[in-house]
Amino acid sequence: MTASSSLPASRPLFPPLSISILVTAIIAGVAADLLWEVWARGITPLLVGGPLEPAALVQSVFGLSSRVLAEIIHGVVGVVFYPLGYLFVARPIARVVTPFLPWWIVGLGFGAGLWVFALYIMAHLIAGLPPFLGFIPLAWASLAGHLIFGLTTAAVVRWRKA
Repeated sequence: MTASSSLPASRPLFPPLSISILVTAIIAGVAADLLWEVWARGITPLLVGGPLEPAALVQSVFGLSSRVLAEIIHGVVGVVFYPLGYLFVARPIARVVTPFLPWWIVGLGFGAGLWVFALYIMAHLIAGLPPFLGFIPLAWASLAGHLIFGLTTAAVVRWRKA
């Protein structure tokens, strides 16, 4: 046995783009989005008196009058683009910058990053709302929802061994 054969096999920084990776992203997105919706529309109203309304933010950001179109945009982003962002941006960055962190911490970090993107970049910088909605209870419910989304995405990716 040579010294090089005793080294553990390294994982690629980026997964190879394949049908399997795309299927993993969609499964992760559907699972994460379903849990987000249960949290946003089912549990959040019980805690803070009203649901999370990401479609309203999409309408505000893009100047849309159609609520249905805003819901579709938010759904596609959550089911397709955010999971691909986890696979091709967040996880590779974590592997380089913080390779010692377990998958579930990376997932929670991804969710927190999505929250910052939604409530600071989109809501504040683009739509002109207060940063993080002024940290009202709904903003904290949004953080919890994004953490659930990120953790679920990471769990599905791990389960699928992507």
